[in-house]
Amino acid sequence: MQVAIVHDWLTGMRGGEKVLEIFCELFPDADVFTLIHLQGTVSKIIENRNIQTSFLQRVPLVKRYYRSFLMLFPMAIEGFDMNAYDLVLSSSHCVAKGILTSSTTVHVCYCHTPMRYVWDQYHTYFGIGKKSLVSRVLIPPVAHYLRMWDVTSSARVDHFVANSHHVANRIKKYYKRSAEVIHPPVDCSFYTPQESYKEGNYYLLVSAFAPYKRIDVAIDAFERMGVPLILIGGGQEEVQIRKMAKKHVQCIGWQSSESLREYYRGCKALIFPGEEDFGIVPLEAQACGKPVIAFAKGGVLETVHGIYPPSPGSPEGKADIHPASPTGVFFTEQTPESLMDSVRFFERYQHLFDPQLIRKHAEGFDRSLFKGKFKQYIEKQVC
Repeated sequence: MQVAIVHDWLTGMRGGEKVLEIFCELFPDADVFTLIHLQGTVSKIIENRNIQTSFLQRVPLVKRYYRSFLMLFPMAIEGFDMNAYDLVLSSSHCVAKGILTSSTTVHVCYCHTPMRYVWDQYHTYFGIGKKSLVSRVLIPPVAHYLRMWDVTSSARVDHFVANSHHVANRIKKYYKRSAEVIHPPVDCSFYTPQESYKEGNYYLLVSAFAPYKRIDVAIDAFERMGVPLILIGGGQEEVQIRKMAKKHVQCIGWQSSESLREYYRGCKALIFPGEEDFGIVPLEAQACGKPVIAFAKGGVLETVHGIYPPSPGSPEGKADIHPASPTGVFFTEQTPESLMDSVRFFERYQHLFDPQLIRKHAEGFDRSLFKGKFKQYIEKQVC
């Protein structure tokens, strides 16, 4: 069976690329197609594949400013010839699902999210009111075109797999399609607790610096509380983020996997202020035995057993929801004040969080389980 794997772009090793890595292991002879490939930015398992790129790879400056070429992405993805393949597996958060296939090819899309920047997070990404006049004129028609293309191209997929029930609901809403849910994996053999339990004096936030991640909420909260917060990451808002980080917030950029693991092991808890489609970072922290303080919306509701701190007027010290084996604390409003309340609650009730039980919860998402479930699903669709 001839297999092709299609991924939007290869510019870093984040959650989507960790899923892609497993696809490469499941189909060791598959060719990989992507819009843009920055060599050396992904794992050796991916780098060692036969990677074919689109015409965008040859456009001057595209490797640095590839997001600015968003309008050309549909044309670029449609330029790949899939006629020789029996199975096309797309790993899509943007345009990969829009690949053109023959009538005899089975196309399975593992959907990390519908194209969020033209749907529910359009205003968060583009902030039209804050843009220049030229941007205010150009962005709406481009977004409208991409929205129409996104819906039309969803019909090219034979079978959708969503990374969370949250994403499955959005696939249903925007594409009118049903989707199987198979949660992404965490590498529990790599992300492990210290043999002797270790706790530093800092909280940790690991994220790409994008508008919808709401890192500003965390910075504001921790600067006001005077509590140490370490930021690991980078991206389009890095300049603004570094300006916001003052006395109590330290921005240290992207780290190696080994270094990241040590920061997980040493933190009090992970801070997760954005609304994510799934979010692999909370599972990596939990695999290291660390609790998560997260905004109570999106995929995190499927990966964290969270306590809701008391609402105003409720008896002091009694949470609204108290799972038997909590792995984190939720905050219900995407504001510094709500996050501060949850951090203070966590500080008071840290004894409720058992590192061994937190680790056990994360093991339910181990990459070996994902690999088995996805292989079984593909065999069912192809046979």
